[in-house]
Amino acid sequence: METEKFIIENNFVSSDGFVEIINPYTNRIVKKVYKTTKEQVNISLNYLSSVFQKFKLLPAYSRGELIEKISIKISEKREELARLITLETGKPIKFSFAEIDRAIFTFRTGAEEAKRIEGEIIPLDQLKGTEGKNGYIKRFPIGVILGITPWNFPVNLVAHKIAPALASGNTLLLKPASASLCSGIEIVKIIKEVSEEMKLGYCPVNVVTSSGSEIEEFIADDRIKMVSFTGSPLVGWSIKKKLSKQKISLELGGNAGVIVDETADIETAIPKIITGGFYGAGQSCISVQRVYVHCNLYDEFEKKIVDAAQKVVYGNPDDENCLSGPMINETEAKRAERWIQEALESGGKVLTGGKRNGAVLEPTLMKDVPIACYVNSKEVFAPVMVLKCFNDFKEVIKELDNSDYGLQAGIFTNNLGNAMYAYEKIEAGGIVINEVSAFRFNALRRDEAFRHGKRRNKVCNRRNDRKKNINNLIIT
Repeated sequence: METEKFIIENNFVSSDGFVEIINPYTNRIVKKVYKTTKEQVNISLNYLSSVFQKFKLLPAYSRGELIEKISIKISEKREELARLITLETGKPIKFSFAEIDRAIFTFRTGAEEAKRIEGEIIPLDQLKGTEGKNGYIKRFPIGVILGITPWNFPVNLVAHKIAPALASGNTLLLKPASASLCSGIEIVKIIKEVSEEMKLGYCPVNVVTSSGSEIEEFIADDRIKMVSFTGSPLVGWSIKKKLSKQKISLELGGNAGVIVDETADIETAIPKIITGGFYGAGQSCISVQRVYVHCNLYDEFEKKIVDAAQKVVYGNPDDENCLSGPMINETEAKRAERWIQEALESGGKVLTGGKRNGAVLEPTLMKDVPIACYVNSKEVFAPVMVLKCFNDFKEVIKELDNSDYGLQAGIFTNNLGNAMYAYEKIEAGGIVINEVSAFRFNALRRDEAFRHGKRRNKVCNRRNDRKKNINNLIIT
């Protein structure tokens, strides 16, 4: 088995150590990757700081061309990359293909946004003596961005770091998850190839294979201007505390809830909830975890969703019909199994599933689980959903919102008043109507590219970094 090299400066690089990638379904070593040393990280940061001075001067059309060519090459390698995702992470193959399609779209959108990063002109003639004065505001790239990505979407979340960074004129050091290093390396290989075809003379993205604890030693380094992290809350908030003057972008855990009110069409809701809770073994931060169903519908809903769950194809991720493959490793599967047992010991019931074989956990539905149990209160990150009936819509909104997390929530309803009430009251990044919490549209918002830059007021000559809190309402 040939050991995979990483990319430092504009070169493929090896080292004395290596990391083994283990397929979670077969429990076999499928890849070996050279492990980056601290000195090699230093070399990369010096290099990326240096080439930033060139890359930031690249015109918008050239940045757009670079990102568009990356998108095209990913499309050309669609099957190869999809099968690599499944090999490394055990993601069911049909979802690996879907992830590559999303990554193609993410880069294509990044190419478009590279040409649309506008500034502002603000009239300043608001006091006597300021006649004829205007403020001219432009956005500038900030430098080297450290992108730290998880294993559950090892290509598309890499795209989410790289596309806006390049679109806004920054260079990036990518640190993929240790379980999916090769997926990240393959994307940077493509960037290197495109950079050479465009005769840039440098590669604006490097990729390292250090462990999380090793890369954390560099996060407050002056050469890094921003850290973009997707992963667990424990690690994310720890990183934030260690930063010096760097900007930070965090996408952390979830404990998503879905409400099915008495006006909902359960025939439509159930298949969506099954997919939203069990696809990829529930290993998504917006996976459906808590399901609240109006008591008038509950008995029928429970019967039908249990029947649907028992028909889910699970286990072998190479099976094109597989919905729920293995969890990332047996340790995580055992952890989820313990959480189910804790709920059972507290009075909860398993409606279906609950058994484990290696890293494969059966798609599991539970009910009568106390709120404090881990499968209710924490991020289960496994194919486990908890059902509960409710009578009062306003009260169930409070219960859904009683969580340390708040990424997305889904509401199945044909009552516009309920839809708007949920939108106003639930503290989450997205409220999705007649869809599950796991639904997302993958376009890069313009502010994603903007936040990788700095907004400079040329009149006052000072930085004014604007933050946005966005609450999205998506009606399907």
